[in-house]
Amino acid sequence: MRKLTRRQALGTAAFGAALLVSGSSVRSVVAQAAAPAGPFRLPPLPYPNNALEPSIDARTMEIHHDRHHATYVTNLNNAVQGHPEIARMSIDQLMRNINQVPMTIRQAVINNGGGHYNHSMFWAIMGPGAGGQPQGNLAQAITSTFGNLDKFKAAFKAACLGRFGSGWGWLVKNGQGRLEIVSSANQDCPLTNGQQPLLGLDVWEHAYYLHYQNRRADYIDAWWNVVNWNAANERFGQA
Repeated sequence: MRKLTRRQALGTAAFGAALLVSGSSVRSVVAQAAAPAGPFRLPPLPYPNNALEPSIDARTMEIHHDRHHATYVTNLNNAVQGHPEIARMSIDQLMRNINQVPMTIRQAVINNGGGHYNHSMFWAIMGPGAGGQPQGNLAQAITSTFGNLDKFKAAFKAACLGRFGSGWGWLVKNGQGRLEIVSSANQDCPLTNGQQPLLGLDVWEHAYYLHYQNRRADYIDAWWNVVNWNAANERFGQA
């Protein structure tokens, strides 16, 4: 058997040590590397892949974040190459000012910039040990607008179930400063319509199919268990 050189042995040891890092950390590093150098970067999940179980399973979270979201970032970076005035914008600015994007790349930015913004928000408004009821000003606004939390959830669920094919269900603050429930197709982002999203639920099949198959309604019901109402209330205050 061929003996390893000292350099090879050290390299093997280092690789073995890397494998001892938690699976979620390794996947985060891999996901970051998946996006090419560019102005937009894939944010790491703010919690481990399995943190939202049983409502959302770890495998779905891994594929959804590390592959689907990473692909949107990759494609967005590719789309804005050669457009430094666009690349300098934050993702929020980019989606709010979509009409300033050249027509040659606008649809690519709508698709992939929307996918990047929507998913970045999606991870942030969920969390382990979350759920429960909204608090503060957002809770008051929900009651004032929809009557009570149960009526709001029913209307939100209807919007999500009524979205044919792929898309999102949203709670937004509209241009008149009022709460509104809307849905959007594909990765269309409410910011492009002058709406500030407070909550958004991804109803693309890749968001739930591994665990729920075709039971979108069950996925919607389970999602309330992981909604981070504090984050939503902060977004309401900022809006």
